[in-house]
Amino acid sequence: MTRMGSGTTWIPDAVILPSRDRMLRDWMIMTHGFVFLQYDKQTGDRGDEQFGSLNWVMMMASRNLAGGHFQARTMLSIDPLTVSNRGYPLLLQTGETYRGQRLHDRQHPHDFWMELGLLYQREITPRLAWSVYAAPAGEPALGPVAFMHRPSAMDNPAAPLGHHWQDATHVSFGVLTAALFTNTWQLEGSIFNGREPDENRWNIEPIKLDSYSGRITVNPTRNWSVTAGYGYLKSPELLEPDESMRRVTASVLHGAQIGDAGQIASTFVWGANQHGGETDFSSSFLLESEAILDRSNTIFGRAEIVNKSAGDLVVEEPFVTAGGVALPGFAAGEHFNVASAQLGYIRDVARFHWSTLGIGAAGTLNFVPKSLEPYYGSKNPLGLFVFLRMRPFHANGRSANPMEGMHH
Repeated sequence: MTRMGSGTTWIPDAVILPSRDRMLRDWMIMTHGFVFLQYDKQTGDRGDEQFGSLNWVMMMASRNLAGGHFQARTMLSIDPLTVSNRGYPLLLQTGETYRGQRLHDRQHPHDFWMELGLLYQREITPRLAWSVYAAPAGEPALGPVAFMHRPSAMDNPAAPLGHHWQDATHVSFGVLTAALFTNTWQLEGSIFNGREPDENRWNIEPIKLDSYSGRITVNPTRNWSVTAGYGYLKSPELLEPDESMRRVTASVLHGAQIGDAGQIASTFVWGANQHGGETDFSSSFLLESEAILDRSNTIFGRAEIVNKSAGDLVVEEPFVTAGGVALPGFAAGEHFNVASAQLGYIRDVARFHWSTLGIGAAGTLNFVPKSLEPYYGSKNPLGLFVFLRMRPFHANGRSANPMEGMHH
């Protein structure tokens, strides 16, 4: 169970996610979550600024049951209240809608019900087991570990620009997954709801099982986890209900301990979407790392390149207005390579009985092609986050006293 990421994904065994655990009779209760209080400034003609809070909490209750292992879990967020239904400013980000229009240069908020599901696992032999995961709100077996659950990104407040090419299905309203697994590999298949969440962020949406996916994960050693997935998503876009999509993803996660109080984790992700015809194909590439150097210092970074369409970026014909100037648009299917490079640092300043508090900042240098400069006002618009971050720390078994546990 300690290698679980988001949904039924795996992370390397050598690294951990921050949590607080306790026994309640026969139940193991685990709490896991983050709160960011941030100032977000994105420059240029499409930039904006916002004070807000990104937040989520996950609770899991596990016990042995009927010869196997049972787990109930929920994950909640009040992002729609603390960054609004429009989400937070993030240059070059795309995906989902606000007031019936495509969101662009902003990251949508998460739904209140990010996960509500049940997991049951049972051995077939001492070397082979099966599992079933059922969730009114949950994650199908398709993409890599969702970014907020990756040890390489968990302290980073910004979502990846390739989110909707890689791990956006981590909130799906209706998921059923079956798997076979050993200590080394896991083979999974899912049926799920392919439609992205709508603008009502507080409800559980109508549950559908109209899409499918498969994924294989291999953890060859304690330090590595390799995943590949394929999925068919029926009618994922609210504004294009007659168009379905195919998605392919592959990821490599690496993790290692640093001394007695730290860890380093890195992730490479490739994700590709094919909309409608065979020629409408776009890819994304991500490389990110986070190093918890000791109990007080964390550094993180991310580099991305994503192939996005004029429709994604909302620069279609006949014209758009940027900085008060009317500009000619592009054909909706025309594609552009956009990229970003980010670096951040957190200094932990206080530790409480159940959490650690850090002060951090992250800067991003974005890259847009020359043809899009008039829309962004620059070839290299900048982004900045300054934030407070609170999350649990985790003892991870290397200390008998949880108060003496690792910083993460």
